Amino acid sequence: MLVLAAFLVIVGVTASGQAALVTADSSTTILNATVSADAAAVRSFVGLNLTQRDLEPNGLSAERRAVLQQGLFLLTDRGGILHAALLSPTGAVLASDDGASVGRTAPITPGLTSAVQGLHADAAIVRPEAAGAIAALTTDSVLREYLPIIESGKVYAVVAVWRDAAPILAQLDEGRIRVVVITLTAALVSALLLFFVFRSAQQRLTSQTLQLLEAARHDPLTAALNHGSLVEALAAQVEAAQADSKGIGVALLDLDNFGLLDNTYGHTAGDHVLIEVVRLLAAWVPPGATFGRYGPDEFLVITATGDEAALEPAVKRLRTTLAEETLQFDDSERLPVTFSAGLCFYPTNGESVTSLLSITAMTLHEAKASGGDAIRVAEARPAELWYVKTFNILEGLVIAVDTKDRYTRRHSEDVARYADFLARRLDLDADTRRAIRNAGLLHDIGKIGIPDAILRKPGSLTAAEYAIVKQHVALGYAIVRDLPDLDLVRAGIRHHHERWDGKGYLDELAAEEIPLVARILAVGDAFSAMTTTRPYRKSIKVDEALKRLEDAAGSQLDARLVEVFVQGIRTTAEAPLPTDPSGHGSGQPLTLPGRQVA
Repeated sequence: MLVLAAFLVIVGVTASGQAALVTADSSTTILNATVSADAAAVRSFVGLNLTQRDLEPNGLSAERRAVLQQGLFLLTDRGGILHAALLSPTGAVLASDDGASVGRTAPITPGLTSAVQGLHADAAIVRPEAAGAIAALTTDSVLREYLPIIESGKVYAVVAVWRDAAPILAQLDEGRIRVVVITLTAALVSALLLFFVFRSAQQRLTSQTLQLLEAARHDPLTAALNHGSLVEALAAQVEAAQADSKGIGVALLDLDNFGLLDNTYGHTAGDHVLIEVVRLLAAWVPPGATFGRYGPDEFLVITATGDEAALEPAVKRLRTTLAEETLQFDDSERLPVTFSAGLCFYPTNGESVTSLLSITAMTLHEAKASGGDAIRVAEARPAELWYVKTFNILEGLVIAVDTKDRYTRRHSEDVARYADFLARRLDLDADTRRAIRNAGLLHDIGKIGIPDAILRKPGSLTAAEYAIVKQHVALGYAIVRDLPDLDLVRAGIRHHHERWDGKGYLDELAAEEIPLVARILAVGDAFSAMTTTRPYRKSIKVDEALKRLEDAAGSQLDARLVEVFVQGIRTTAEAPLPTDPSGHGSGQPLTLPGRQVA
């Protein structure tokens, strides 16, 4: 609409300009044509009625004036001429069409002066009072013409003609209106065409946007819902179940030995299995259920509200159907495809998205621990003490991190070990140390909401991607916010990326404003990040990591905590060491900007 409006404004300005130009051009053309015609008539009058003697001083007798008056009167018979007179160069009226003004002197106008001195005709459309006429003119506008009679470069007399300009102006207005109408008609047609073009383009853009949004919700390989969309769907189902006081069922399926299959026969074989499982899920899930790819080889199924009883039979049918399927690649034997599944129900096993996913993950862990190819249903346990319930949920959250990303799980365990070691070096009490260790295990729980393409990107993040990653502390805080008696854990999750100099995120706390648990986690997090191989770079050696910790002391990290941690790692026999399977920091050290260590 803005483009159309701008277009119409431009067309309006253009039409006005064109009308003005056409008016000017047409006015010149019409005036020239009219003056030329009148000049021809005057030449005929002069040739038929005027002699050289008539123009001499006192050369006009009464009889000759009568002849000239008759000739001028005949001249006014030409359409539109109101009055005509023969003037001397000084403006004296020698003869006129009515005879009444003879002997009088006409006003000396600039046009008369121009005609006498310039030896050329002068014409202009003027108001009657500025026309220099002697007789009264009954019109609102006059075309005044001075046509000099020249002989041997001298003006002997001037024939003045006053013509009604209304027809000329009407003709000009008609031409102007015609130009404006044609231009505006073309503009209207163009505007309509542009409107339909823009509408078509907008519809196409809207369709493409919807397709992109829809694609962002689906796994690119299987076209099933992805991790984030499934969590969204579960939240919506929980909200609906709460409103209707009905139950829902949640099942987490994990393909057995999928990693071995993928490594042995290649990604093509693994992709084939994943696509086939999604096809079977679509056929066997309960009507109205939601399902999708929850992890690399995990699938989540969420029943419709009030249909939780249909979940277990559907999973068993899928297990039976999949057991009848076999795979064979090249010269391999016929290979079975099995899965392990953990099932839980709202509100029996949990009343929030976090608790349901955690308990489902723990139940799946039990199924896999029993050897795989098993289905386990979460037990409806009696009410437990809050600290037991909290511990189990925390364990489930850790498993949820592992399900999302194995590196994040291993990193979190390392951070918990380093944080606990530093807490012991600070001689903190047992309860605080336990909270710090749990905070270390869960400090990156928010990364379960970070898209895989960003979390596992084997390269540097863009500014937009880094902004998304920074939100994991807020998401992690939101996940554990409602769990009871976890103040230290929440503080550690929320603030472990704050910096001593106040340049961290998300709250830009500085120095002692940062909770102690978060400052402890920051040291352990930095040390683990440097001594663990990540998708975008290899780990560095322990000595180099300790030096970088010391470099960051007082800017990124609490200098006192860095000193205690570094001294402990270097001097204590039981100091925790990195568990990076790549060999504790083999390879070239990574150059980091400034004093930022992780």
